[in-house]
Amino acid sequence: MNLKQLEVFINVAESGSFSKGAEASYITQSTVSQHISALESEFGMKLLDRTGRGAFPTEGGKILLERARKLVEYAREIPVALARFKGIEEAVLNIAGSSIPGEYMIPAALPLLIDRFPGVTIVLRQGDSRDVLGKLLSEEVELGVVGGRFDEETLELVPFAEDELVLIARAGHRWGKEKKIGKDELLGEPVVLRETGSGTGKAAIQALREAGIDPAKLRVAAHLGSNESVKRAVISGIGVSFVSAISVWHELEQGTLIQVPVDGVSIKRQFYLASRKGRELSPAAQAFRNIMLEMFKSVEH
Repeated sequence: MNLKQLEVFINVAESGSFSKGAEASYITQSTVSQHISALESEFGMKLLDRTGRGAFPTEGGKILLERARKLVEYAREIPVALARFKGIEEAVLNIAGSSIPGEYMIPAALPLLIDRFPGVTIVLRQGDSRDVLGKLLSEEVELGVVGGRFDEETLELVPFAEDELVLIARAGHRWGKEKKIGKDELLGEPVVLRETGSGTGKAAIQALREAGIDPAKLRVAAHLGSNESVKRAVISGIGVSFVSAISVWHELEQGTLIQVPVDGVSIKRQFYLASRKGRELSPAAQAFRNIMLEMFKSVEH
C-alpha cells in the first residue's frame, strides 16, 4: 500500500466512477484498475462494487475510505509544516521595542531564538511606546514589545511581565541617609523625566497623581529620550528620576546610584507583546512571541 494507491481509491470511491477517478488522479483508467486491484489483493477483500451504474465502496471499502482520507490529509500537511519550519529557519523578523524591552528584555531573549532557529535574522527597531505602536500600525514591524498600554482598537496587547519603577538619586545624595522620604520632598528636588510618549514616563506620572502628587508642581530639570541618558544625568547630579528597576540593577550594585523609597508611592506596570488584531503572525514572529512568554511569564520585577 502506498499513498498514490490510497489517493486513487478515494477519487474512485468519491466520484463513483473509474473514469472520473482516473481523471481526478491524472492517470489512465487501466492504471486506476491496477492500483485498486493491488489494494484488494493486499487486504484480501473486495473494496469496490463494480456495477453498471458505477463503482461504490463495499463495507470494507467504507472502512478503508474513512481512514485513507485521514492519512492523505496528514500526508498533505507534511510539506506545509516543513515549509512553515523552513520559513522560521530562513526568516527576517522585524520587531520593535520601547526603551526597557528594547534595551534589556528583547536582547535577553534573542540568544534562545537564535539557538533554536539559527537562520533567523532579527531587525530590532527602538523608540518610545508610541513609536513602537506606530510602527505596528504602519506595518513596518510585525511584533512590538512595550511598557505602556494605549487605547488602540486595531492592536492586540498581551501582558507578559511586570515591572517596578524606583526613584533613584546619585551616590552621596542626602536622601541616601533616609530609610524613606515623604511625598512632599519630591516637590523641592530637580527631577529628570522621560520624553512624552514613553511608557516609563506615563507610568510614573500616573502613579504620582494616584499618590496625591501634582506632576505640574515637580521641578523638572530635563526631559530625556533614553534610560541611559536619564541615568547619566542622575549620576552627574542634575536631578533624581523614576526609572525601571531592570535598567539600574548594575548601577545599584556598583554604588553609582542609590534607590530611594517614597512613602505611599508604589509604581508597577505591565509589559505587553503587541501585534495587529486579526493578522496571523509569521512562524518566526510566533516563535519569538512564545519565547518571550516562556522567559518572562513568571518573572516579576
